[in-house]
Order: sequence, then C-alpha cells, then structure tokens
Amino acid sequence: MSKLLIVGTVAFDAIETPFGKTDKILGGAATYIGLSAANFNIHSAIVSVVGEDFPEEYLTMLQNKNIDTSAIEVVEGGKTFFWSGRYHNDLNSRDTLETQLNVLADFEPVVPDDYKDAEIVMLGNLHPMVQLSVLEQMSSKPKLAVLDTMNFWMDNALEDLKKVISKVDVITINDEEARQLSGEYSLVKAARAIEKMGPKYVVIKKGEHGALLFHNDQIFFAPALPLEEVFDPTGAGDTFAGGFAGYLTKTDDLSFENMKKAIIHASNLASFCVEKFGTQRMENLNREEVQKRLLEFRELTQFEIELSS
Repeated sequence: MSKLLIVGTVAFDAIETPFGKTDKILGGAATYIGLSAANFNIHSAIVSVVGEDFPEEYLTMLQNKNIDTSAIEVVEGGKTFFWSGRYHNDLNSRDTLETQLNVLADFEPVVPDDYKDAEIVMLGNLHPMVQLSVLEQMSSKPKLAVLDTMNFWMDNALEDLKKVISKVDVITINDEEARQLSGEYSLVKAARAIEKMGPKYVVIKKGEHGALLFHNDQIFFAPALPLEEVFDPTGAGDTFAGGFAGYLTKTDDLSFENMKKAIIHASNLASFCVEKFGTQRMENLNREEVQKRLLEFRELTQFEIELSS
C-alpha cells in the first residue's frame, strides 16, 4: 500500500461563529488532513511541532487512527501554535483575532526515515520554505506532491511560494487566492496561468459552491452538498485536501479520471467537518455515514438527458 506524508500545523484554535464559541480546542492543517485521510485506512505520518502544553490524549487519538505521530516534535517548555478567529454571519468570511506562532516560529521539519520514500506528499499550509525543505528531504521523487497554501504567503513570501509551486504536481487553493496568485479574474484563465508556474493539476475550492479541477484543457466540477446546518467552516479546506490525498494514496491511481473521484470524496468529507466545532465531527466519523453521504452526492449530480437531433 502507498504511504502518505503530511506536513502542516498541529495546533490550538479558539473559534467564534454565529452559533457559539469555543475555548482552546484541537486544530491545525495537518490534524484535519490526517483525520480526513484516515478514512481510507492508509499508512500516513504527520510532520509537525507542538509545545509541552499539547495534551498526550490528542496524540493518542491520532495514533488510534493509524497516523504515525513520531515526527511530531514536542518542544520542552514550548507553547503550541494558537489561532483565534471570528466568523461573520455568512460563514464565508472571518476575522483573525489572534495568532501566536510559538514553537512554529523556529520549526525545522524532519521527515521520518520510513516516509522519505512516500509515494504521495501533502504539503499543508505552512511557510513555503518549510514545505520546500520537506520535498528536499525525500529520498525519491514522490509520485504526487500536493501543495495547499493561502493568501498570507502570497502577500508575505511570494517568491518563496513560487519556488515550491514549481516543484509540485497539484496545488489546492480557494477562488480568491487563485485570482490573487494568477492576476486573472476568470478561474479558467487563473488555472491556466497557475499551471504555467509548474503544477499539472489545479484544484480551486469554492466553499459551499463546490470545487473545480483543472488539467490542461480538461475541467471537472464537483458540487458541495447542500447542508441544513453549518456550525464551523474551520478546517474544511484542509479536510478536503486530506480526502483528496487520502483517496489517491488508497487507490494508487493518478489519472485525471481518478482525480475526479478524489475530488468527490474530498467534498464529501469536507461536508462532515463543518457540522461541529473544530475536529469533533472528523474524530468520530464512521464508514457508514461516509458511504451514505457519497450516495447523496451521486443523486445530486446524476441525470439523464436526451439531445435532440
């Protein structure tokens, strides 16, 4: 079976939405990616860093999901990365209230020996030079390197970001970020411009409006499942990335046709993430729920049509 290497933050979040607020809870890009990918019963490992204040029970929970946590460095006396945010009524926009880098400020990732030959690498949202460092530690070129990033790095480390973009196969970003990175308003033109930077595949996430997959002249669209209740969108994009990478790791098929299926699985898992605060929903998700919602996705998108002559 193929192996998935995940790099990103393991963190604390404090979240406020129109539906309530939390104290410090488990968060971080790598956490969501790992929990999502774990639904495919694969071998995965997380490379990250936490402080001495990080509860052992969280690491145990990840290990129970068959996630190797040996490369999550615990810094003695250090404090874990912390982010606090407040979402607006539409849940599509938010204000960052506080960011404490803490141990993340001096993080130098170390890829475990068992995963230096991982077939798929998922580079979660981090400083681009940290992401690049991971690729440089691999003993062999991964079959697929997937990069997730955000507008913060476009604003503050664009040249470094372009370096790592040139070395990956897939980039996943949202529509606003795609427009900023490419300078194009049309998402079709934006994807073509980003492909010229290096990636063969561009995934543009549109939140509650689904996701687009671009490859050369091919385009695929996956809807987002309309939900009755959305409590917290935090981590939905990372959950999407984890579902995408996890499915491709499980199936070991990197064709465009299989990537379409990966996008559907990714959207499906992301739809669960938003139903509770933080990682709660993803921690307790079961196979039956996932399969049932996949059928709902199929019903949402399948139709018969007759073309008149």
